[in-house]
Amino acid sequence: MKPIKMYTSAYCSYCSNAEKLLSSKGVSHIEKIRVDEDLSILKEMIEKTGRRTVPQIYIGDYHVGGFDDLRALDLKGELDDLLKIS
Repeated sequence: MKPIKMYTSAYCSYCSNAEKLLSSKGVSHIEKIRVDEDLSILKEMIEKTGRRTVPQIYIGDYHVGGFDDLRALDLKGELDDLLKIS
C-alpha cells in the first residue's frame, strides 16, 4: 500500500472516521501530524492544502482532502485502487 499521511488534531471525530475507513481497507499505519500541537504545522497544512480543517489526508503524493472526500472516493469505488502500490 501507498504511505498515508494525515493532518489531524485531538478529539476530531472526522479524523477518527477517516482512520476507521482506512483501517477497513487494510491500512495498518497512518503518519499522523498533529496541527493542534504546533501552530507552524497548521500553517504548513494550510499552505499545502488550501484548507483549514482536519483531517487532511494524503495517499502517497495525492491530496485526497478531508473525510468527506475520502468517503466519496470509497463510494465511487476509487479508494481501493488509489491505495494500491503503483
